[in-house]
Amino acid sequence: MADPINGAIARQIYEKVALLKANDERARKVLKAGQLVMPYYSYRGQELIPAAVSTCLREDDYICTIYRGIHDMLAKGMPLKQLWAEIAGRATGICKGKGGPMHLTYPDKGIMVTTGIVGSSLPIANGLGWASQLSGDGRVAVAYFGDGASNIGAFHESLNLASVWKLPVVFVCQNNLYAEHTTYEKGTSAKQVSDRAFGYSMPGVRCDGNDAGSIHAAAREAIERARSGEGPTLIEAMTFRFHGHVYGDADSYMDPALKEAAMTDDPAPRLRAQVIASDAASEAEMAALEARIESEIDEAVAFALASAPPGPEELEIDIFAEEVMA
Repeated sequence: MADPINGAIARQIYEKVALLKANDERARKVLKAGQLVMPYYSYRGQELIPAAVSTCLREDDYICTIYRGIHDMLAKGMPLKQLWAEIAGRATGICKGKGGPMHLTYPDKGIMVTTGIVGSSLPIANGLGWASQLSGDGRVAVAYFGDGASNIGAFHESLNLASVWKLPVVFVCQNNLYAEHTTYEKGTSAKQVSDRAFGYSMPGVRCDGNDAGSIHAAAREAIERARSGEGPTLIEAMTFRFHGHVYGDADSYMDPALKEAAMTDDPAPRLRAQVIASDAASEAEMAALEARIESEIDEAVAFALASAPPGPEELEIDIFAEEVMA
């Protein structure tokens, strides 16, 4: 059963969803046209999760995510132009073109230390949560990860330590049913990821990752709990990724009927219809929002393609905390 959500919050979430959906569609279009060559991990189908979670966060709260995490970053406020310049490997990117699509970081919005290592978001979020706890600044850290990451050591170690120290961390598993090319059932012994919270003395919540109200309610409670000093929560948001593990993956391992059903029941247009039905926005207003987003993406892609790549001098910059002169 979906949790109730008012029209204003639904609209706020949809504004993020519309951006995330359009951005992923543009990324795949640019790759198909050969305008950019890069590894790309589509998040299409999972947009509602970070969109709803981010509406519950403060601007200075942290998120840590993984290589399939551009939607998490955009939902938290990463600027489009610098994002596109970075994934294009340009000097105007948020990491000067040195990080690329898998190592994006933007501390100004609390978007921290993304790596290509499965499950790396969890221990990093613990470190940030510990820093917040020590400083007393009230910030919360959200760790996004996939269902496959729940089987590695960092998951279990992070949940254990976060619980022992009551860290202000929210662990959000975006369970899209596939760990790379492996179905959930073939690689995970637990019936559901959220059941594993019990072993670490924290709440484990399973919600519908394709329903904005369900995610928003779970995230709001977990974030409030973390911020008040009561410790971490594990959220398992059930969803489905519409495309293969990486761009170019033929996804033959995916159940065709399950995939077709998931794409037919696309949560993005469902949320759009919900916003209009609630009178929070008209059809004309939604169309104007979507047109503005497409225009902003046009500008971001053009900016990225027109920008220069980093020069060879950048090889010796950003290596040490303090620059060492040769």
